[in-house]
Amino acid sequence: MRFLLAPLFAALLSAQTGITADDYFRFATPGDPQISPDGKRAAYTVTRVDVEKNRRQTSIWVTASDGRGTPELLASAPASSPRWSPDGRFLSFLAARDGGRTQLWLLPLSGGEARRLTDVAEGVSGCQWSPDSTRLVCVSRTGRKKSPSDVRHYTRTRYKFNDSGWFDTTRAHLFIIDASTGAARQLTDGDEWNDGDPQWSPDSKNIAFVSDRTGKEFDLGRNSDVWVIPASGGSLTRISTSTEPDSSPRWSPTGTEIAFTGRECEECPLQIYRAPAQGGTPRKAANLDQTIGDLNWAEGGKSLLFTSGVKGETHLYRLDAATGAVRPVTAGPRAVRQYDIHESGRLVFLSNDFEHSDELQARTLSDPQETPLTRLNADLWKQRSTAQVERVPYKAADGWDIDGFLVKPLGWQAGKKYPMVLSIHGGPAGMYGVDWYHEFQVYAAKGWAVFFTNPRGSTGYGHKFERGVKLEWGGKAYTDIMSGVEEVLKRNPWIDRERLGVTGGSYGGFMTNWITTQTPMFKAAVTLRCISNFISDEGTRDGAFGHDRDFGGTLFQNFDLYWHYSPLKHSAKVKTPTLVLHSENDFRTPLEQGEQWFRALQHHGVPSEFVVFPRENHNLTRTGEPRHLVESLQWQVYWFERYLDGNRNAKRPNE
Repeated sequence: MRFLLAPLFAALLSAQTGITADDYFRFATPGDPQISPDGKRAAYTVTRVDVEKNRRQTSIWVTASDGRGTPELLASAPASSPRWSPDGRFLSFLAARDGGRTQLWLLPLSGGEARRLTDVAEGVSGCQWSPDSTRLVCVSRTGRKKSPSDVRHYTRTRYKFNDSGWFDTTRAHLFIIDASTGAARQLTDGDEWNDGDPQWSPDSKNIAFVSDRTGKEFDLGRNSDVWVIPASGGSLTRISTSTEPDSSPRWSPTGTEIAFTGRECEECPLQIYRAPAQGGTPRKAANLDQTIGDLNWAEGGKSLLFTSGVKGETHLYRLDAATGAVRPVTAGPRAVRQYDIHESGRLVFLSNDFEHSDELQARTLSDPQETPLTRLNADLWKQRSTAQVERVPYKAADGWDIDGFLVKPLGWQAGKKYPMVLSIHGGPAGMYGVDWYHEFQVYAAKGWAVFFTNPRGSTGYGHKFERGVKLEWGGKAYTDIMSGVEEVLKRNPWIDRERLGVTGGSYGGFMTNWITTQTPMFKAAVTLRCISNFISDEGTRDGAFGHDRDFGGTLFQNFDLYWHYSPLKHSAKVKTPTLVLHSENDFRTPLEQGEQWFRALQHHGVPSEFVVFPRENHNLTRTGEPRHLVESLQWQVYWFERYLDGNRNAKRPNE
């Protein structure tokens, strides 16, 4: 019998293929997990791609929080942001249906159809239930003005943002929604600021929120603060005291304190603070030197939970409220994000690793044993082979410890030579590691090794390491990356030094351009949403002047340094064939950055092509139209096939 099964098993293995760009259309992605008030169920979203409509469709599902039973559909697409009413009678969600704006809907959990609760002119977002289940607080926009002209008119420095586009006359404010009637009452106002992230006090009497009330928000102001306002309306109490941005207010279970995140100075690391809810001097909960996200109280106020990326992994951490001691809650080579915790200590959260995209997991705070709640892509994984990642620690030229990561090509065989693609993350305050990267799996399936690294400037290695990029965007940050390339080539002689590619987006696009001005060793480059000229980038990007910290001053103070680290200045040195991918509506690194780089390469006779994605912004490879996102990856594959594999007949995606 064993001999009969062996050919069948071999056939099944041979039927598997590597991940393709088109597999993006097949992925199902969970998100926004929320535990029911009794702790027995978890609601969550599932996002799939509707290929015909070229859009993502999000629905809401529910499953038992102990992993028993079968997940059930609660609200079909479009539906997002599920929130249980504290009394357990309703599930609210957001949906834009019948061609209208996003409104709040209520689904009775005793049975029956969902009904639209609100009819707010500008729609709603960020809704949260009051603990007594009688009201919700939502964010909506006010102040839309009609004009006889269609021109845009601005009197402030900040007038556009990458995700939202050109600013209009509206401002974000808080509204109280009656859970029975849907009646909406505006709680905050003002034409010079936006209000957001509303959070109810445990007694349902007050709401904490975040706002920059200095009147300088649209003049590049940075002083967002945490405020408290009575839910019935009235005067505001300022909770935070720093002149730097403060955010993420979270009430303690007793309602006596508010925890929030902030920093003491622009160059200081982010910290967690605790302040009296009635106002007073905030104090640091601990001295932290790591990233902080998704802040929440737990264990009846005995601890604070937050997510943090550390040394290439992202996990949930617990901060002891009494001692300030911090320890990881989750562990292992993976990324943990988007969690919810019940008062009993039950946790639900998303988890992925290098070989699998996000799935929903459950456990308790005290017991590390985890239970999978979803297996959304199980059928796809049965049909696909995925590559593994190997950590490659190495030393920078000046002795700093750097983490690199290497992916072997699928089907790797000893004795063969393989191309390698170097990928550089954005930021520079970002972090690569053990996470799900669709594009890396596609590269590996094409027979290319992938090397990626966390040079200085990356998060996850402490504040000194993160700020080590200051005055070094094209200096030691560059040599950190190249030291890693040389190290991985030395350790892996099967990598073909004569067939190296380089790619990256945003800061990674800048570094891709910079690398090709410094060395001819790469035979192909793909630069996405890049920076090529800091002189013109300043003043045209959405942040207006955004590189003061990294260049030791403004463009007007350190013009020569901005120009020195502009790849455009050194473009005559480039020999590497380069594909430039950019988005038409990119306000973070404007389209002219890609245009200047492409035209400079053309001027200097470098083989180059330029691809512009209409309707897309800086987030094309994350939230762009599904077909554009996939085509972007297909263009990358085309370029590397042509110049690393030597396939002069490689087809362009638009052919």
